[in-house]
Amino acid sequence: MPFTRISLLEGKSPEYLKALSDSLHQAMVETFNVPADDRFQAIHQHRPGELIFDRNYFGGPRSDEFVVFSITTGKPRDTATKKAFYKRLVALLEDAPGIRPEDVMIIISTSSRDEWSFSNGEAQMLDAV
Repeated sequence: MPFTRISLLEGKSPEYLKALSDSLHQAMVETFNVPADDRFQAIHQHRPGELIFDRNYFGGPRSDEFVVFSITTGKPRDTATKKAFYKRLVALLEDAPGIRPEDVMIIISTSSRDEWSFSNGEAQMLDAV
């Protein structure tokens, strides 16, 4: 049930954005124990000056192709699972849409099951326990 906000500079084609979304979802299904039909993402394209990042902090050098994946999940994952996910995601993104690993930042935050309502004002995740 992760929800991901994807932030990058504006100007990407629909095909690029689809490849970005598909690569993320594939990595989640393969390594993060996410069901295939559990896809919730929001892609935000920012104008120049609206996405601020250091070109070299803990990695880099970063280019204008820099992308941030901010993932909120309700189920905690262990460190090994997260590391496998990070590696798989950058490998898939390098293949399609062609993003260098140096340009990928991933942030995972965990929330509790009662902090999600998928529809109808209900806390479905509490019933799914």
